[in-house]
Amino acid sequence: MRSLTINRFSPLSYAGAEAVNMLCTNLSFSGENVKKIMLTSCHASEGKSYLSMNVMRTMAKLGKSVVLIDADLRRSNIIQRYGIQFNDNEQPVGLSHLLAGMVEEADVIYETDILGAYMIPVGRKVSNSLPLLNSARFQKLVDDLAEQFDYVIIDAPPIGLVIDAAQIAKYVDGTVLVVAYNSVRRQELIDAKEQIAATGCPILGAVMNQTEYDNFLSKKYSYKSYYSHYGYYQREDDSEKSSVRK
Repeated sequence: MRSLTINRFSPLSYAGAEAVNMLCTNLSFSGENVKKIMLTSCHASEGKSYLSMNVMRTMAKLGKSVVLIDADLRRSNIIQRYGIQFNDNEQPVGLSHLLAGMVEEADVIYETDILGAYMIPVGRKVSNSLPLLNSARFQKLVDDLAEQFDYVIIDAPPIGLVIDAAQIAKYVDGTVLVVAYNSVRRQELIDAKEQIAATGCPILGAVMNQTEYDNFLSKKYSYKSYYSHYGYYQREDDSEKSSVRK
């Protein structure tokens, strides 16, 4: 099996780690048949990739086998943002190569340097991704991975921008909607909810981010955080805040 190293993955604070633990625990209580989980948002830069990566890492640390599919075929930034280094001498391949019929499933599953965590990188970015995601190869991939791993996490494009996430939703057991605080209009959330519901995919919950809190469980902290009914999610760094809130 091919392997990769994640070189830039900031640790969570105590409060942030406890919150993501809570989120992963709640996801595990969604039912034994909920194994294929999509994360999406209304807009770009709302934190869905950050949450996807941390769910993958936390699930693995809790003893689960988990694979993350980077399905944002149009504009993924996970490889650059997390400093992912491919450890094999062969040319890196990913989801787009598989869906185009250029490689086999085993060629695109990478073991990470986190025990129990695996990734399928995006591969070559494409401008017209819908025909690839609508192919039988993608559905087969998701179903096959659900047989091999405890959880399949899919980082999907924003559902408010392109139709890709609605297509992916047809193949998963549930969706988590990531919402940036004070940047998404109510009607946009309603439209996103209706678009996902139309696929027959249940919405497992929503994560609100870009909200600042100074305490957690009666203990005082000072940090930038994500928040939802699942808990709090710490930002990787403050430098990202201004760009996300524009």
